[in-house]
Amino acid sequence: MIYPIIAYGHPVLRAKCEEITKDHPNLKEILANMQETMENAEGIGLAAPQVGLSIRVFIVDATKMENEEINHFKQIFINPKMLDEWDEPWAFEEGCLSIPKIRENVIRNSNIKIKYLDENFKEHTKDFDGMIARIIQHEYDHIEGVLFTDHITSLRKKILKNKLRALSTGKIGAHYRMKYASKKR
Repeated sequence: MIYPIIAYGHPVLRAKCEEITKDHPNLKEILANMQETMENAEGIGLAAPQVGLSIRVFIVDATKMENEEINHFKQIFINPKMLDEWDEPWAFEEGCLSIPKIRENVIRNSNIKIKYLDENFKEHTKDFDGMIARIIQHEYDHIEGVLFTDHITSLRKKILKNKLRALSTGKIGAHYRMKYASKKR
């Protein structure tokens, strides 16, 4: 089932998410639906709050990316904990399924260490770098109630204010189904 993507302005995107247990209701179905939703929206990552679930789960699927260094990467992250971020910060233009048609340069560290459970609740602690680290950091931010727009300058936020307001009320849409905090068309 394809979920609607929650749009900027909805309170679930600002909530710090709760950890889950192995017996979380319908978890396999939720994960499959999140994957289908992400593919339908042509995304490379999706966090549970983006589909209205305030749980510490996100998925990354870079298999459709043209970058050969990362197009093999596909992973489910359950109850992740960022342990470290280091090395040379770098800027890259990011977008978000919850904030369509807006892209901004975001500075992030190039290396991370993260502990997480996979879909079988097997624990992993891994280092990631480059674009994979960036995608993971972006999705991790979602489960912490942080959006990529929180990482941009005050000036850029002022410039985007009207677009973000229009998005939150449904005046800006996407090619996929979205759910808005309030709809005033």
